[in-house]
Amino acid sequence: MDSVQGKDAEAVLAKLVDAMIAYEAGAAHRVGHFLKVHGFAKTIGQLEGLDGRTLFTLETAALVHDIGIRPSLEKYGSSAGAHQEELGPGPAREILAGLGVPGDVTDRVCFLVAHHHTYTGVDGPDYQILLEADFLVNMLEEEMGPEAIKSAYDRVFRTETGKRFCMRMYMGGAAHANG
Repeated sequence: MDSVQGKDAEAVLAKLVDAMIAYEAGAAHRVGHFLKVHGFAKTIGQLEGLDGRTLFTLETAALVHDIGIRPSLEKYGSSAGAHQEELGPGPAREILAGLGVPGDVTDRVCFLVAHHHTYTGVDGPDYQILLEADFLVNMLEEEMGPEAIKSAYDRVFRTETGKRFCMRMYMGGAAHANG
């Protein structure tokens, strides 16, 4: 599969959701998390005008971004971000290869998995949007307080759509209402 576009991309993403639900068997909260992150990532990517290949890469990364939690818990007894970044690319690569995802997309997804808790050196819109989508969900799931939300907004959010979503969801504002 040299190129993944349109219905082919949708079919691969659906199969990836199925594979990730199997991978996370017994961990419904993690399934819910990656599905929410995927929804935000896809929507932000579309509203920010990503091209099809970058959007596919972003959606794929959003679905597998936390794949390192299970091996981190098994190896370290901890799901710390650094452990996830260390141990996530291996299983991600294995699942993506099984689905026929192109090598360059797989490489980029594995890079994103290995950096999704690293907020410096962001080198592309897929990386930026993945961080923002993950934060939008974590703010809710971790019940972050107003100060932590404001700090994350200032430190992490860069896209107009991500800023708008964060502002509207957590800060009660209509900032950036147009768009």
